[in-house]
Amino acid sequence: MEFGSAFAAILIIVALEAVLSVDNAMVLAVMVRPLPERLRSRALLYGIIGAYVLRGLALLFATVILQIWWIQLLGGLYLVYLAANHLFRPKPPEASESEQARLQQAAAASFWRVVVMINVVDLAFAVDSVLVVVAFSREFWVIFTGVAIGILLIRLAAGIMVTIIERYPRLETVAYAVVGWAGLKLMLEGWGHGSEVWLHRPELALHLPQSFFLSVTFAILVLGSLWAFRRSS
Repeated sequence: MEFGSAFAAILIIVALEAVLSVDNAMVLAVMVRPLPERLRSRALLYGIIGAYVLRGLALLFATVILQIWWIQLLGGLYLVYLAANHLFRPKPPEASESEQARLQQAAAASFWRVVVMINVVDLAFAVDSVLVVVAFSREFWVIFTGVAIGILLIRLAAGIMVTIIERYPRLETVAYAVVGWAGLKLMLEGWGHGSEVWLHRPELALHLPQSFFLSVTFAILVLGSLWAFRRSS
């Protein structure tokens, strides 16, 4: 592949990763937010390392990975659980300073669990990513370069989102709405792949059009942000 064509393909892949991974960044933000501030960056760093490894493996073994349909199903189910647990659970009363300190210690103790779950969810999103980027290039180094840059952008966005949520707490509800929506999409994609690969019944597959998914995602973000900023002002 000529350098010009490779460079263009990398730019396209980076742009796609950025657009298609808005929900991924939101997921990361809400997953690391319960951690003490000093541990959030470290969790995202380990998430970056895991993402590079998992995306690389997903690209190398794309044919095999795409057969493991239950990865998306379980990842999506976990995200829906996270969203439902936040959105529908009764809000606890305001904690005292000592209680907040205890909660922070408990959150710190769950650091590695958070890191593991970040990478599990990353793997679920990686399956979606592979489906898209391989359509633009067959050169592994081109795809991986584009995906690698995209991962850095996602992690940067996640860190920024955590800071914004700290300033506007109601945005956390918006973030969890996006997380639940992303989880539903992953569940449908997993079921669709399972219907075709495992059940051999493609007519049972349920697919969410990417354009519809992105439209609803941006609608949640825009309308939810307007609501959050107005209520926070």
